[in-house]
Amino acid sequence: MMKFGKNVMVALAISALLAGLAGCQKKEGSVESAGKELDKALEKAGQQVEKAGEKIQDAAK
Repeated sequence: MMKFGKNVMVALAISALLAGLAGCQKKEGSVESAGKELDKALEKAGQQVEKAGEKIQDAAK
């Protein structure tokens, strides 16, 4: 009977730890969202600069 009680306590402790870990997952915050949007904008701007550079090179030929 004593082993059963210990097994139940161990199972409860493991369940509590797993539930705690599942609750630790953070959702994306506003700063992270803004950072992603900034990355996208900078990538688009870089592409536009590349296109402009290519047009200048073509015009120089």
